[in-house]
Amino acid sequence: MSTNPIQFLRQVKQEVKKVTWPTRKEVIPTCTMVIALVAIATVFFFVVDMVLGWGVDKILQLG
Repeated sequence: MSTNPIQFLRQVKQEVKKVTWPTRKEVIPTCTMVIALVAIATVFFFVVDMVLGWGVDKILQLG
């Protein structure tokens, strides 16, 4: 089923009117939580990478 571009844009406009946009009060805590979790994940993967790198280095020094 194909539609012409004008009809498509009308449908898009109708769908955008249905969107419920979050308020600033809802967005700020969500963004803060995302930034905090990204920071925690960054530290975690950095530590895991350092430990694994250290382990591989020790194994390679044996040979």
